[in-house]
Amino acid sequence: MAVAGRARASTVLGAVAAPRLRPAAAARSIHEGPDTIEELLDRHLVKKPAAVLDDDAAEAEARRRLTSSRREALGLYRDILRATRLFAWPDDRGVPWREVLRANARREFEEARWESDPEVVARLLIGGRDAVQQALDRLAEASRRAIEAEEAKCRGGA
Repeated sequence: MAVAGRARASTVLGAVAAPRLRPAAAARSIHEGPDTIEELLDRHLVKKPAAVLDDDAAEAEARRRLTSSRREALGLYRDILRATRLFAWPDDRGVPWREVLRANARREFEEARWESDPEVVARLLIGGRDAVQQALDRLAEASRRAIEAEEAKCRGGA
């Protein structure tokens, strides 16, 4: 059985390794690719349309951008709601910080709801992401300090 397997393998390898003779007209490169760099670029680069978009196409493009921004805004809002779960302690009035932060986020999102300038929307989204990240970083640092103070108290009292 081992001999038959070796014979089959050598036949397959011989067939792969043996060059096939082709007619001169069909003798292009192995992968049948383009002959010049220009052909390669023409095949693989996405070309911008030369024509100006009509009203329907422009509206579709604006809707696509709006949908993308809307998706990002909803993602940011969900991230804010998730992050506020960590803020359970009350403020000076006795209202949990979680509720205060959620109300402020809702108010700011409602104020910017009908913003149509893509640059302003992008700036608001970036600013919102930065604010959430900074709040979580400060919370993590405060938690680390509280844990270290508690450990120091336990070591000092023991």
